[in-house]
Order: sequence, then structure tokens, then C-alpha cells
Amino acid sequence: MANWCSNTIFFEGNEETIKQIEQLFQTMKSKEEQTKQGQLREFITDENGGYFFNIYSNEGDTGIFQYETKWSPNIKVIQKIAAYYQVNFVQDYEEISNLVYGRVTFIDKLLTDIFLEDEDFEQYQFDEETDTYSFEGEIYNSDCEILEILLERKIRQP
Repeated sequence: MANWCSNTIFFEGNEETIKQIEQLFQTMKSKEEQTKQGQLREFITDENGGYFFNIYSNEGDTGIFQYETKWSPNIKVIQKIAAYYQVNFVQDYEEISNLVYGRVTFIDKLLTDIFLEDEDFEQYQFDEETDTYSFEGEIYNSDCEILEILLERKIRQP
């Protein structure tokens, strides 16, 4: 059974193109609901996997989608979609049980993937007795805020 990687993608481009991408994701979502299978678009080959599962978006969010992939983010697939539609994107992804957490940006055809590494995850500790996390002298109820802090630090590094 696969571990699920959660992905949030934000596409940036002209309004008409974003509408086309929204239609693309709606079509994939509908087809997944009918077939109960992950989805790829016809202009993307499946040799590297990257199928979309459980696609959804919040009403009113333009060009923003959430979905799951098996084990890791589908960065190459999203890059192909962005190239096809000639748009930029930001993709946040996480699969914490395998220490996968990062952000991809694709701006003006330049792809940047910034992610946490093993030593980043070693910077905080989990206390089983109190069910809390300690990081830099502070106590947290969840590791989510800690991971965001660590990733933002890496993003800001020159």
C-alpha cells in the first residue's frame, strides 16, 4: 500500500489559461470519481507515475488545487502541465512518514525544488509522554509549524 504525499499547487498565468487548467483538473477529478483510478492527461506519458488522486479545490480559489500522489510529489508531471499551458506554479508537498517536505517553484521556465533533508528533521524531538514536540527551546503540539519554520529558513537562504 502506498504512502500518500499531499500536494497543493498554485498556478499563475493569464485568466483564460487558468480557466483551462481549472477545467483540466475538474475533468481529471470527474474521471477519477467514475473510474476510481488516478489520473494523468493525454499529453503526459506515464512512465514515471505521478498520477493525481483525490483532487479537490476550495470554492473561490482560482488556480489552486490539492491532491495526493503515491510516495512523492509529481513535480515532473506538474512541470509538463505548466510548460504545456505556459504558466508558472508553486507546489507544496509533504509525506512526513518518509521525511518528504518541500516547495517547488517554476517561474519563467526555471524549476527550483527546496526541501527538508534528514538533518533538518533531526532539529526537533518528539516527547511520547507529553505528546508534544520540542524545537529551539519551545514546545509545539504538532510538528507542522516546526516544518514550516525550517522550510521557510531554507527558502530564504541566499
